[in-house]
Amino acid sequence: AGLAEVAAGAIAMGLGGYLAGKTDIEHYDSELKREAYEIKHLREREISEVEEILSEYGLKGNRLKSVVKSITSNRERWLKFMMKFELNLERPDPKRALISATTISLAYIIGGLIPLMPYIFISDIGPALKMSVIATSIALILFGWIKGRFTGMNQGRSAAQTLIIGALASSAAFGLAHLFS
Repeated sequence: AGLAEVAAGAIAMGLGGYLAGKTDIEHYDSELKREAYEIKHLREREISEVEEILSEYGLKGNRLKSVVKSITSNRERWLKFMMKFELNLERPDPKRALISATTISLAYIIGGLIPLMPYIFISDIGPALKMSVIATSIALILFGWIKGRFTGMNQGRSAAQTLIIGALASSAAFGLAHLFS
């Protein structure tokens, strides 16, 4: 049952990651079409928006007018400028959806197998549970430590946070399973 849950969870989470990546692309494309329409049909308003954005960076007077003219003289450059500086959107990598799905699925499998492994090798549930808690705690601490190293956060603090959150999540899951069984 545990392995089936890990498989189902990995598939569901992977599909969720894939759909999220695809949604990012669809959102970008939708905003790109809207912005292209506005540049074509609401030209003066869009020019004013470029002026407003650039004035926030300290440009004014003739220099502002010159830069605005340069940007708005090329439709593709203008569109790219608006996407980046007005909407804060960058074109998502089309491969990202698949990479996200694969990464999330593999992480779910690894994260799900760690607490299950003791039950595969130890037939007595009591000792298997203890080993599962120990193995999972070690994995959470190790993951938190590595996460801290890569993010620049204090590694001990990151490890402790990851362990505490993992313990709370597993306690909640254990409690709910016990409640409904």
